Amino acid sequence: MRNRYQIDISDEHSGSVFLPHQLNLDTALYKIAFGTVAIDAKFKQQPDSRMTITISKDIAEELKIPTIKIPLHLFIENETMLVGPLVGIFTSGFTPFPMRPIGERSMFFAKLLSVSKNVGALPFVFGEKHIDWEQGTIKGLFYHLEGWRTIEVPFPNVIYDRLPNRKSERQEELRNVKNRLQTEYLIPWYNPGFFSKMDIYERLQQEDEVTRYLPETQPFTSLSAIETMLSDYGHVYIKPVNGSLGLGIHQIIYDKHEHTYFCRYRDHKVDKNILRKYPSLEALMKHVFGGKKLTRMLVQQGIYLLRKDQRPIDFRVHTNKDEDGNWNVTAMAAKIAGAGSVTTHVKSGGVIKSMSEIFDNDAEKISATEKLKTAVLILSEALDENIEGILGEIGFDLGLDRDGRVWLFEANSKPGRSIFKHPQLKEFDLLTRKLSLAFSIYLTEQMLTKPEEIFR
Repeated sequence: MRNRYQIDISDEHSGSVFLPHQLNLDTALYKIAFGTVAIDAKFKQQPDSRMTITISKDIAEELKIPTIKIPLHLFIENETMLVGPLVGIFTSGFTPFPMRPIGERSMFFAKLLSVSKNVGALPFVFGEKHIDWEQGTIKGLFYHLEGWRTIEVPFPNVIYDRLPNRKSERQEELRNVKNRLQTEYLIPWYNPGFFSKMDIYERLQQEDEVTRYLPETQPFTSLSAIETMLSDYGHVYIKPVNGSLGLGIHQIIYDKHEHTYFCRYRDHKVDKNILRKYPSLEALMKHVFGGKKLTRMLVQQGIYLLRKDQRPIDFRVHTNKDEDGNWNVTAMAAKIAGAGSVTTHVKSGGVIKSMSEIFDNDAEKISATEKLKTAVLILSEALDENIEGILGEIGFDLGLDRDGRVWLFEANSKPGRSIFKHPQLKEFDLLTRKLSLAFSIYLTEQMLTKPEEIFR
């Protein structure tokens, strides 16, 4: 971790910034910056051995530096010293309640912001209504000492996108905010956009190194195309192109001995897993899908997965970029499907397990873990190259078949966090939160030194 310094505010020495003696600066400094605002200042050495940055009160007030005791990084470029980074976390769904300002997600954001001391960044949550465009300020929500506070700050150095769903992402007002902050203020915006399954598949197909992880996937076109895939693979999955949480997934199985078809899915109206038998594919499609349009669905090759207690297993693996801009594997867990369930999601009866609980044999566990790690790092780099915008974290749903081959089922730009309810995964919960903010340090540095790399 780069050096971080506690920031002290002083009532004395107007217009001055005092730096520790250990900071041997080769360049003259004339400005101090916080967020996207920079002002003139006089830079001096601390009169004693303190390892702090002391800023006069008038400068702190003009820069709107909050009186929150968090050690921050220093970035020096073009005779300016930036203290930060100031990280804006953009979302929607705010409420008028001070104890729960972001509704049910308030606890998630409180936990995310609580790692700021370990990271050396100053994060806050904001939405469209918190921005004062004329003043260039934001009334941000800070979580400090077990409570929420609203503090006015300048526009941030970087923005972390935590919009909750595709519906919010499509809202014109929110899209305008994103566009304006990126284009007019040149603020890097990371983790933009939910992935589309078909789009991800088509983009990854261009990369030779990753095609081995991709099950055959096609947009729905006709029954004959499904028949062909059933003949090849024995079973297929029909999924919504933009689905999430396992909603709307159907498994179709062909019994070649009896020439019959089965469909497994979850009926969310009655909250049950359903398995039905049909004499033909036409009968199945008519009964299950009725008059529904299938143009927004895809058909994916079925994989014969590893099983535990006769139930299929898949794996959730998280990757995050760190403060050096490198991908790291930050969490890994197995998910066992519920009885008769088409997915491993907890709401459909799925159970989260650690890798040790899945593999009795240490050698098998190590082999599976290494295969999954190798796959997600390759896939993360490939997505980074092929997706517009700046990626900072990805959640992968992967399978291991009976031969030990890794398959990618889904990649999520805003991964859910249900696996972290498992007691053995608490440390990974903390690591993913820390790195999701630590990446802002890298982006701030890049923005100051190589902005063309960020906005290429």
